Amino acid sequence: MLNISKKPLSKKVSLEAFDAFKKAFRPKYYKYFNRFLGVFALLLFITLFLPWTQNVTGNGYVTTLTPDQRPQTIQSPIPGRIENWHVKEGDFVKKGDTILYISEIKTEYQDPKLVERTNQQKDAKSRSVVSYQEKIKALENQVSALINERRLKLSQTKNKLKQSRLKVKSDSIDLQAAKTNLEIAQRQYDRTVTLQNEGLKAVTDVETKRLKLQETQAKLISQENKFLASQNNEVNARLEINRINAEYSNKIAKSKSDRFTAESGQFEAEAQVSKLENQSSNYKIRNALYYITAPQNGYINKAIKAGIGETFKEGEQLVGIMPANYDLAVETFVAPIDLPLIHLGETVRIQFDGWPAIFFSGWPNASFGTYGGKVVAVERFISDNGKFRVLIAPDGEENTWPENIRVGSGAFTIALLEDVPIWYELWRQLNGFPPNYYNPQNNETEGKEKKK
Repeated sequence: MLNISKKPLSKKVSLEAFDAFKKAFRPKYYKYFNRFLGVFALLLFITLFLPWTQNVTGNGYVTTLTPDQRPQTIQSPIPGRIENWHVKEGDFVKKGDTILYISEIKTEYQDPKLVERTNQQKDAKSRSVVSYQEKIKALENQVSALINERRLKLSQTKNKLKQSRLKVKSDSIDLQAAKTNLEIAQRQYDRTVTLQNEGLKAVTDVETKRLKLQETQAKLISQENKFLASQNNEVNARLEINRINAEYSNKIAKSKSDRFTAESGQFEAEAQVSKLENQSSNYKIRNALYYITAPQNGYINKAIKAGIGETFKEGEQLVGIMPANYDLAVETFVAPIDLPLIHLGETVRIQFDGWPAIFFSGWPNASFGTYGGKVVAVERFISDNGKFRVLIAPDGEENTWPENIRVGSGAFTIALLEDVPIWYELWRQLNGFPPNYYNPQNNETEGKEKKK
């Protein structure tokens, strides 16, 4: 009763006659309640000094220890159209088994004899390379023949030059002899004329000497012509040498130019042959890509592209596969403030989704509340969720992890640190302080010293 009325009944009606009043307001009630409060306060005070293990918790999920054991999707490196499925979801496939067959959708690759025709083009270009090689050999032989012919021609012309030079010397000597004969004939004629004037020689003798003098003059003129002709022949021989050099140099240069042109054509043909070989190999590899095969042993999870006749681009996901053999691990995340407390090789307790901390008898692999693990990797760059990623592997010294957990299942991790009083932990939590710095090596050393 609140007794807020202006006319309270407690002043008019006596409550002591009622049994409820006797039970509620008897002195023993206050006595028992005070004892209860005292005992509760004492227990609470004692509880504050009980040990509490600091810990770092994190939420994560089950993954695999190595990247190649994680679920993956199979993509097609080329665009295509689905023609036939050889598996269904849930099937087990071995490495190299055909999952589906696709067909080509690009027009430049739809020719069924594309590889054969490319090989024919390659063979034709290969024969062209052989033809260029034969042409180069013929031109090299032609150059050699021209060089030999030039050498012979030059040798012949040089011999003519030598003959001309000898002829010039011979004609020069003959000319000198003709000049000497002319001088002799001139003196004899003059002497005969003198003797004829003195009456010692007849006119016939003078005429004879005059005739001989004229003959000698004619021989001198003829010998001068021969000498000039010999000199002219020598000059012609020199000109012929120059002409032969120029003529055969042009012929040899033209043959070499033709050879270089043939070599250029050969190199171009060889480049085209290599290009066609590359195209042929690419076409063969592309034909093999029409069969999408399993990269490793595993189970088909989900067909991302379903149906027959559905088209897709290169790099699109077609089907998901889960490897058959894998080593489980837990991927969890810790806050940056707790990251210095996580060390490689540190033991961690793990609670998996579906395996409660309070175990139930009769459930397989459910006789343990939490399972042991060890930290094997700590990420050095923060994740998108603002925390650091930590990878935990099974602890070989603890009980094995449940067989029925699957990759992707949730997991709750607890990394145990130092033991502190409860009052200290409450004080730390209220003030937002981090846990005490914990180093498992120092902790083990202190434990051994205490045992000693």
